[in-house]
Amino acid sequence: MRRRSLLLAALPAGLVTLSACGDDKSGASKGASPSPSVSSAPPPKIVDGPLPAITAGKKFGEKPTVAKGTGEPSPNLAVRTVIAGSGRTIAENDFIEANYLGQIWDTAKVFDNSYDRGRPLLMQLAQGTIIDGWRYALAGKKTGSRVEIAVPPNLGYGKAGQPDAGIKGTDTLVFVIDLIESFNSKSSAQGKPVAQDDPALPKVGTNTDGQVPKVTVPKSDPPEKLASVYVLEGDGPELKADQTVLCQFQGLVWEGGKTFQRTYGSGRLSQFSLEQMQQTVKGLAQGLTGKKVGSRVLIVVPPELGYGDNPPSGGVIKKDSTLVFTVDILAAM
Repeated sequence: MRRRSLLLAALPAGLVTLSACGDDKSGASKGASPSPSVSSAPPPKIVDGPLPAITAGKKFGEKPTVAKGTGEPSPNLAVRTVIAGSGRTIAENDFIEANYLGQIWDTAKVFDNSYDRGRPLLMQLAQGTIIDGWRYALAGKKTGSRVEIAVPPNLGYGKAGQPDAGIKGTDTLVFVIDLIESFNSKSSAQGKPVAQDDPALPKVGTNTDGQVPKVTVPKSDPPEKLASVYVLEGDGPELKADQTVLCQFQGLVWEGGKTFQRTYGSGRLSQFSLEQMQQTVKGLAQGLTGKKVGSRVLIVVPPELGYGDNPPSGGVIKKDSTLVFTVDILAAM
């Protein structure tokens, strides 16, 4: 089966709505992702075992090999910190970036892993967006940690299981999870400031406290072509056109500098597919492609690459509006 798309904390209004199915190009596999398939269960009892041994790939970031479970698994959620990290403490509703391997307790059959895809999972640790076993096991852990968990059916995929992945409704699932990073509504790009010396472009604040950066739009006419420049330049990998982006962002109209949508200071983050953004605000997708994760980017979108003569109704965006975006690229999958 295809991985379900990640459910979102926020979407730029009028920009894009992700479909309910994943896309093989965005790192999907025929295995089962930790997306939920049953309603949330009450908080479980957490125990420290039993858990099968990790027999190879024992370092953080290495693809692990995990032994078959022995005996009966616990009916409770078993959690063990294999490697203790020293990074940020993860809270419920945070987004997590993680590599993982999942297998079935009784058979040691691996049904999914992100290591082979070379793209970590990016998902919100929230009710309804991830299986409850992950949600309860990972809250309170620190980034940089490797965590092994055994998830009973009621905290995984329920009585229905995931037949396409070979998971029965009675299967206990074993996961090894490398917690790379976490993000919340106070996250910002942490790149190095880049000189803003083009008088034809807006000036953007360089604060990194999660609050909205100030944008000063020139009183001159907007540029006729797409402009995309660093405000803060990160050192992460460059975005590819088939990736999904997690970000803070704001969108303004050049004429008058009015804001039409933003996540900064709202208690939310935004997540969207660049491929699908190409169908809605093409200039935003083009302006982000090739930019580095960890950066703040200023993008000025001319009308023909924005909404053109078909803007969202009832807002400040009018026909043939030039749009101004600042985007903090937090992570990508």
